[in-house]
Amino acid sequence: MQVTECDFGTKAVLTAPLSLEGEESNSKYKAPNIIQRILSLLTNVRPGSDLNRLQLPPQFNIPKSQLQCYGESVYSISSNMLSKCAEGETPLNRFVSVVAWSISMVRPLAFGLAPYNPILGESHHVSRGTLNVLLEQVSHHPPVSALHATDEKHHIDLLWCQSPLPKFHATGTHIEVEVHGKRQLKLLNKNETYTMTPPNLVIRFLPVPGVDWLGNATVRCQETGLEAELCYRGNSFLPRPSVHRSIKGKIFLSSMMETVYEINGHWDRTVTVKDVKTGKKTVIYSAKEALTGLKTPIVKDPKAVLSTESAVVWGEVNQAILQKSWDKAREAKTCIEERQRQVAREKTSREDEWSPKHFSVSHSKESGWDCSPTHKLVPPAPIVVND
Repeated sequence: MQVTECDFGTKAVLTAPLSLEGEESNSKYKAPNIIQRILSLLTNVRPGSDLNRLQLPPQFNIPKSQLQCYGESVYSISSNMLSKCAEGETPLNRFVSVVAWSISMVRPLAFGLAPYNPILGESHHVSRGTLNVLLEQVSHHPPVSALHATDEKHHIDLLWCQSPLPKFHATGTHIEVEVHGKRQLKLLNKNETYTMTPPNLVIRFLPVPGVDWLGNATVRCQETGLEAELCYRGNSFLPRPSVHRSIKGKIFLSSMMETVYEINGHWDRTVTVKDVKTGKKTVIYSAKEALTGLKTPIVKDPKAVLSTESAVVWGEVNQAILQKSWDKAREAKTCIEERQRQVAREKTSREDEWSPKHFSVSHSKESGWDCSPTHKLVPPAPIVVND
C-alpha cells in the first residue's frame, strides 16, 4: 500500500494490482458467511434486472475502483507484452502478439468481492515507462468508462469505450456481466488497427461458488484480414481442472476462412498456438511470467494528482477497508454515493448536460457508445509504475 498526502488535503491510497496472487491475498477482505450475505442482498432483485444501481456494503468491496481495474489490465504486467505487438516483423507475428496481450487482460477475481462503481467524472492517470494511460468515467447511469493510452516510443495508441451490464439470471444461480463497447489498438507505424471484444464475467453462487470469464471473444485486424475467435470455458457443475479457466480458438484469414493457428491452453497458466500445417506448438502466453510480482503504483508528483483521481476519490474508503474499520468505510462510501446522487439531482434540475474533461462522447442505438480523446497524446502521469 502507498499513501500520499496531496495538496488538497485528501489522501491518495493506492493498492496492489490484481494478479495471480491477488485472488488469494484479497481473501483477507472477505466477509463471514459470504454466500448467505450475497443472496440476502439479491433477495429483492428481479431476474434480468440491471444490477449497476445495487449499492454494496464495503465488506463486499476490494479497495479500488472499477476504473482502476480497467487501467491495471493495461499497465500492470511484468513482461512488456504491449510493446511486443509493435515489434513483430510480419503481420502474423504482430497479430499473434496482440492475441496474447488480449488474453493477458483477463485477471483472476475473488468470489464475493467487487470494485467500487466509479463516480461521474472520476479519472485514473498512470504511466509505466513510455506508456501513458488515462481513464475517465464518462457516464454514471449507464456506467461508461473511457480509456486512452499512448506510447510514442512504440507507436501505440489504445482506445476503449465500454459499459458493463450485469444481469441476475432467472435460475438464481449466477450473475452474468456483459461488457458492451469497443476496444481498439492501433500500431501507428504499421498502419494496423485491431478491434477486440472481451468474454463475459460470470459470478456463480450454486452449485459451487466462483467467478469465471466465459463465452466468446474476438480479435480482428481489418488491414491484414487476420481474425481470432476465442472461447473461454469454465466449470459448470463438477470441478474439472482441464476445463477450469481454459481457452480454445483459432487464428484465420477472414478472406479465405483458412485457419493458420489453433489456440489452446488456460488463461491463468499457459496458452499455445499450433501451426496447422506443421503441427509445431509455441507458447504465446505465460500467466505466471506476466502476472506475478506486479508492483503497486506510486505517487511521483503529489501536486499534479487531480482531485478526481480514483485513488483520491476513494482514498478514505480504501484506508478504512485496509484497516477493517467497517463503520468508517461505510460512512465514507455513503458520503461519496450521496454526493454523486446530489450532483445528478442538481444536473437534472438545471437541465445541464455534463461533459467529460478528457473525452468527447456520443451514443446511438445502432453503434452504441463511442469515445474520442480530446488530445492526441496522453501526457506523463503523476502516478507511475516502476519497472
